[in-house]
Amino acid sequence: MTKLKLNDGNRLPRLGLGVWQIPAETTARTVAGAISRGYRLIDGAAIYGNERGLGDGVRDADIARDQIFVTTKIWNDNQGFDKTLAAFDESEARLGLSPDLVLVHWPCPTKGRFLDTWRALIRLRDEGRVRSIGVSNFLPDHLERIIGETGVTPVVNQIELHPHLQQAELRALHDRLGIVTQSWTPLGGGRAFADPVIAAIATRCGKSPAQVILRWHVELGCSVIPRSSRAAGQAENIDIFDFTLTAEEMTAMATLDKGKRIGPDPTVFC
Repeated sequence: MTKLKLNDGNRLPRLGLGVWQIPAETTARTVAGAISRGYRLIDGAAIYGNERGLGDGVRDADIARDQIFVTTKIWNDNQGFDKTLAAFDESEARLGLSPDLVLVHWPCPTKGRFLDTWRALIRLRDEGRVRSIGVSNFLPDHLERIIGETGVTPVVNQIELHPHLQQAELRALHDRLGIVTQSWTPLGGGRAFADPVIAAIATRCGKSPAQVILRWHVELGCSVIPRSSRAAGQAENIDIFDFTLTAEEMTAMATLDKGKRIGPDPTVFC
């Protein structure tokens, strides 16, 4: 599995395991199992309620800590400079390790605190407490503000991205700014699995619709974090590096965009 170079010089695996909605009591086993199957990126968040299990899973795996990239996120209620610093301390304590990447989970524009939250993450990075800092669900005006006010560009913007919500304009902005696009809900809840375009590619490649979609994310240049607690699902999701989509297939995939979200709207969610 290749890695993407971040704008701070660190490297991010192209594919990882998302642990949203994985029960706290099974997270350690799920994470350790994923690492044993080749995963080197584990994406968590304070609001998921399973940071302790995530950290235990990393420690339980028979892989050196510096080979595993761990992400967590600052939740909306903890935005603001001082509250972000305190929230980071709490996440670090629950994880039992220092995360490699910390994200602002949502911009929460109505609260007006994401800039101070970003400044707190810059401080944590400058103090050497976290290697990389980024954002999640930020729109162009949010990105422009934090970059314009601080001069620091996020390494990642983690956004909802799947065949029915392709966000081409935002991805193009990321490319111009040197931000890696990371895709959450990358399979779109399976809503596109039966589409004839995806079915035809799956038949040609001898892959499942899920594998075709995950490979599409990789071909777009994204990092992608599908969730699966099943061993078979984890094995299937990571088995996408032995085939490619043709230019014609990528063009056909682009026609599936409906601009339809599954998750919340970042302009109002908080």
